[in-house]
Amino acid sequence: MSVDLGIPAVRTRPIAKRRVSRQIMVGPVPVGGDAPVSVQSMTTTLTADVNATLQQIAELTATGCQIVRVAVPSQDDADALPAIARKSQIPVIADIHFQPKYVFAAIEAGCAAVRVNPGNIKKFDDKVGEIARAASDAGVPIRIGVNAGSLDPRLLAKYGKATPEALVESALWECSLFEEHGFRDIKISVKHNDPVVMIQAYRLLAEQCDYPLHLGVTEAGPAFQGTIKSAVAFGALLAEGIGDTIRVSLSAPPVEEVKVGAQILESLGLRERGLEIVSCPSCGRAQVDVYTLAEQVQAGLTGLKVPLRVAVMGCVVNGPGEAREADLGVASGNGKGQIFVRGEVIKTVPESQIVETLIEEALRLAEEMGVEVDLDDEAGGPEVVVR
Repeated sequence: MSVDLGIPAVRTRPIAKRRVSRQIMVGPVPVGGDAPVSVQSMTTTLTADVNATLQQIAELTATGCQIVRVAVPSQDDADALPAIARKSQIPVIADIHFQPKYVFAAIEAGCAAVRVNPGNIKKFDDKVGEIARAASDAGVPIRIGVNAGSLDPRLLAKYGKATPEALVESALWECSLFEEHGFRDIKISVKHNDPVVMIQAYRLLAEQCDYPLHLGVTEAGPAFQGTIKSAVAFGALLAEGIGDTIRVSLSAPPVEEVKVGAQILESLGLRERGLEIVSCPSCGRAQVDVYTLAEQVQAGLTGLKVPLRVAVMGCVVNGPGEAREADLGVASGNGKGQIFVRGEVIKTVPESQIVETLIEEALRLAEEMGVEVDLDDEAGGPEVVVR
């Protein structure tokens, strides 16, 4: 007698209730309130090179980035903002340091938001009223972005170093300057390179204000180290309902930041899951090369943006159970693999045909879900078009 265990009817639910915050609009993207947590990144091109910057923004957009930040350290960069803001597919935030005039330029250029840094904004103090009026008139929110590496010297003298309390005081002090002019269309970040300090800072900040919060571990490091730091910090805070947007800061191409950020949200049930490969770490029980099988399946399904969980398992201990719980899976052993689709064994194939069979079944399931799939051999994966 066959028992259909099937796949769970309900996907993973968010781990915690979101912190209550006010909502702002970054272009068409809602931030805070009950809006989904959004993924941000920052271009690495010279902003003045409009074509290169727009090309990178297009790549980020295709990877799942929802908001992008561009650096504006010079007049040439400021002059490029109108074209970039107009042609970008996602909202553009202008990143401003030291020069108040570039804030006004970004607002006039049509940027969706402006980021300012209290640590080097001392020269801005007498400009806050003007900035608040210009931003309010244009409907442009301000992100007050505090960084441990550029903390206001006045607070460094007070606290001795970039403590959580120093970061929070810096942010709220800057907010107060804008609040004096009736401006509260604000988002805050308090970034530190130490995840523990960063977590403590955001917890303090979340208790003291209702502004939406942008999470980030600044200067997190190369891809591996930065991914771990960001996952630990974001996971801890998001699990408590703290955080409205995220940016994974890696010494790596920005598309990698977006991939990591999206995966963190998916893992916490805060973003609809896309393609997920569940594969065992292998051990002495494995009778197939699980590493190669998993890599080949992942490579073959690159670009397939549908919520499919594919299990690639290497032995009879956990293999059948994991494969049965996935949308699609294989339990391998003795030179062959049992192929599961939605909890049922549909066939047994030789080991040499496992990858091909999983890819075929994944594409078939995608089509059943309303996605038209064309194999794109040159790109190394399927081309997906939503019907």
